[in-house]
Amino acid sequence: MSYDRYVAICKPLHYGTLMDSRACAAMAAAAWGTGVLYSLLHTANTFSLPLCQGNAVDQFFCEIPQLLKLSCSKSYLREVGLIVLSILILFGCFVFIVVSYVQIFRAVLRMPSEQGRHKAFSTCLPHLAVLSLFLSTGMVAYLKLPSISSPLLDLVVAFLYSVLPPAVNPLIYSMRNQELKDALWKLMTRCVSKAMNFH
Repeated sequence: MSYDRYVAICKPLHYGTLMDSRACAAMAAAAWGTGVLYSLLHTANTFSLPLCQGNAVDQFFCEIPQLLKLSCSKSYLREVGLIVLSILILFGCFVFIVVSYVQIFRAVLRMPSEQGRHKAFSTCLPHLAVLSLFLSTGMVAYLKLPSISSPLLDLVVAFLYSVLPPAVNPLIYSMRNQELKDALWKLMTRCVSKAMNFH
């Protein structure tokens, strides 16, 4: 998404050639292929771990750190190695996104038109909002200190980063639609007026 926004704002005349259907299919295939490979590696590795502390996971899905807590062998170091490799790959993607948005913001700030700047920012901000929500909740989930960890907190944080970003993604992206904004405003004013009349 950041590359799409980068091409649309920084190279608008080349958008049709740089973001043709073949480029989009290649990027989608790379993202899906990486996700499938990542999942297969973790799944195969976690199935090979012997579990000696029961098989009850304090999550609503099988979270890798929760499974590692149940392992009783030193073979979990392979999984830790995979997680470190994953973090390095994610860091590379993060750097790519940051560089793309730095270029976008530099191009936008050079635009002479206030309306052009507003339009450019409004196309980027939804992506940044969803990305920030996902990254911040994911970092809290994986980088919090074990001393502040509790089963309830782990469950809430896992819910926040696995369910909340995909759930609000359509809402955030559709907020650029004026009809949806108007409908949402009418719904909110109706709810507020009913709440005021109720008291």
